[in-house]
Order: sequence, then structure tokens, then C-alpha cells
Amino acid sequence: MKKTLSLATLLVFATICFGQNQQTKEQELSNAEKFSSKAGALIKKEFIDIGKIKDAEIKVVYYTDLINNQKQSAVKFEYEHTGKYSSDTKIAVLDADEIDGLIKSIKIIQEKIFPSTATNYTEVSFKSRGGFEAGCFWSKGSWSTYIKLEKFDSDSYVFLNKDDFPKLLELLEQAKLKIQ
Repeated sequence: MKKTLSLATLLVFATICFGQNQQTKEQELSNAEKFSSKAGALIKKEFIDIGKIKDAEIKVVYYTDLINNQKQSAVKFEYEHTGKYSSDTKIAVLDADEIDGLIKSIKIIQEKIFPSTATNYTEVSFKSRGGFEAGCFWSKGSWSTYIKLEKFDSDSYVFLNKDDFPKLLELLEQAKLKIQ
């Protein structure tokens, strides 16, 4: 009886955890990703190349539901990570309403964070609703910069130089002009 009760408790607990995990994963999608994957829709995706920073490609994506003619656009980051035994494409999608926040964050990092020094290990980061992250960290006497495309994937980091941030900013401003 005790083993049966323990097994039943374990199954209930696993079901609850799995349900919460699924809910968390759902919340990690950008609005554009949710729009493009909705059931009962016929979605057209058009990709416009903006440029490349290190090994990450930046594109603008136009999504159109061909059934009801609803439209949405976003900025897509794509990075091909090559591991020891395989390669994998890492993708992040930022909604149009998040681009201004990322641009402003990069400008603040360039103007206020890079000229400063920290006494302890310090991190500064911008995070999108879909899990994209951009920022910098103070370590070993200098600031290091990065973008991270997928929230729970350490292989999705693209490490940048401080000198890469102006180019990233320029590419984002170009993408913003193409967002519909």
C-alpha cells in the first residue's frame, strides 16, 4: 500500500511539473512566434536579410495569415552552433515592440556601462519575452559583451567585442526601418 501511494504521489507530482514546464515554454515564445504557429492559419513568412554580426545573421521577418490577412513582423537572429559531433541552428525572434528597448539598452551600455569600472563581477543584460538576451559582464578587469539567442541553451551565446556593439546597433536600426 505504501509503495502504491508513493508511486501515485510521484505520478501526480511529475504531471504537475510537466504541465508547469509546458506553460513556461509557452511563455518563452515571442508574440510573432505565437502568431506564426497558431492553429487554423495559413502563414506566409518573408525573410529580409539585414546583416551579420560575428556568426549571427539578423533578418526581418514578415508574417502574414493568408486566411484573414493579419500581419506581424519581427527581427530574427540566427546562429549556427557547431559542436564536437553535430551542429545546431539557434534562433531568437524579437517582436517589433521590443526593438526600441534593445536599441536603447545598447546605447546605455555604450554610454554609461563601458566607460565605468566595477569592483566586483557584474552583469548588465536586456532580455526579450522570447528568451533573447544581450548584454555585458565585468570580469578580469574589463567588460565582455554577448548576445544569447535561447534562454536555456548555453550553446546559443555569441560573444562579441565592445567594438561590435556599434555594428549591432546599426543593424538593429536598419531592421527597425524595415519593420512593418
